[in-house]
This record gives sequence, structure tokens and C-alpha cells, in this order.
Amino acid sequence: MKIAVLGTGTVGHALAGKLVELGHEVMMGSREAGNPKGTDWAASGGPNAFSGSFGQAAAMAELVINATPGAVSLAALSEAGAANLDGKVLLDVSNPLDHAAGFPPSLSVCNTDSIAETIQRTFPRSRVVKSLNTVGAPVMVDPRRLAYGEHDMFLAGNDPEAKRVVEGLLRDFGWQPGRIRDLGGLDAARGMEMWLPLWLRIFMKQPQGKPFNLAIVSED
Repeated sequence: MKIAVLGTGTVGHALAGKLVELGHEVMMGSREAGNPKGTDWAASGGPNAFSGSFGQAAAMAELVINATPGAVSLAALSEAGAANLDGKVLLDVSNPLDHAAGFPPSLSVCNTDSIAETIQRTFPRSRVVKSLNTVGAPVMVDPRRLAYGEHDMFLAGNDPEAKRVVEGLLRDFGWQPGRIRDLGGLDAARGMEMWLPLWLRIFMKQPQGKPFNLAIVSED
């Protein structure tokens, strides 16, 4: 599959690297085609790794992954171009973190809205799915590093076929089918994004920043 990963940060690198490893053709997108983080990654990523602008990446892709910070996601996707997003699955892994008041950040949107829903309204012909935003980058692409994979990943979206595409990627990453939990429509992204303040507090208490995740445990 041809996949665009928009964003050159830790999350973008983790996702792009794993996708290339799985055999996908991946273009890492950034504001400018010559961004060193993107070009350096492409140079070391093998024959299926490329870099370009947000627009170039979105144009070549069958699937677009928004791995930009939530505060700039709308701007990045606007640069990618609405026409380049039309009809495509858009996996949103961002979180609307607001660092204006320092650390830990607050959420710029919550309770009655989410960044995922905002993206869907802004680009109505894209097919937005929310997932992977509830864990750190190392766990996103390697869930087996924690408790043999016995922990949970969530997804939400309004398009059933788009969710099936994303679930397939999650399985390829190593997420166990019984641990991939479909929370329903895209409005469920509100809860997924509101988990981040608690995630950050737990992260701050983790010894040596060890990765972690949650698992849903129910009565037998």
C-alpha cells in the first residue's frame, strides 16, 4: 500500500519505519519537501522510503496518517490539500495538547468535541479514523514489548470500511484482534483524547520513562 505519514517527529518516524519494514511504500511528509528530518529518514529507509511536502505525500498515498501535533494538524492537512485527502482513509493519531501554560499541557478541545471530529468536519470527504493516540510511539508499532501484547488499543470512526483498513494495520503492527476495541463512531475520539492528561501523569511517574499501556479487565 502507498502510505503518507505526515509529521517528522518521534511518532512519524516510528510509524513510517514500521510501515516500510512491513513492505509498504511510504512517503514522510513535512512542510517543505527538503526537510532534513524527512530526507535523512528516506535516505536510510531503503527503496520504499521517500520524503516530500505534505501535499506530495498525500497525493501519492492511498492511506494518509496524521502524525503531526494536534495544535498544527489542521494547518498541516490544509497544506496537504483537501483534493489529496478526498475519499482516502485518514488515520489520526494526534492529540490536542495545549502547551501555552507549560507542562503538563491541557487540551485545546475536549468534552463535546475532538481534534478528530474537527478534522472530519474540515475535510468531509476524507474518512477519518482515530487510533494509536493512547500510547507512546514505541508501543504503537510494537505492542508485544508489553505483557506479551495483553493490553488494549482503541479505534473510532464513522466509516466501517475505513475502520477495517486501520484494524488491518493494527494487526500487522502486532495488536491482537481481541485487544483491538472498536468504540463506535468518531465522537468516541473525545474520550480517547481526554485520556492524555492521565497518560501524561502516569508517564511522569514511570521509572526511567518505561513504556506502558492499559488493559480492560472484566469479570469472568
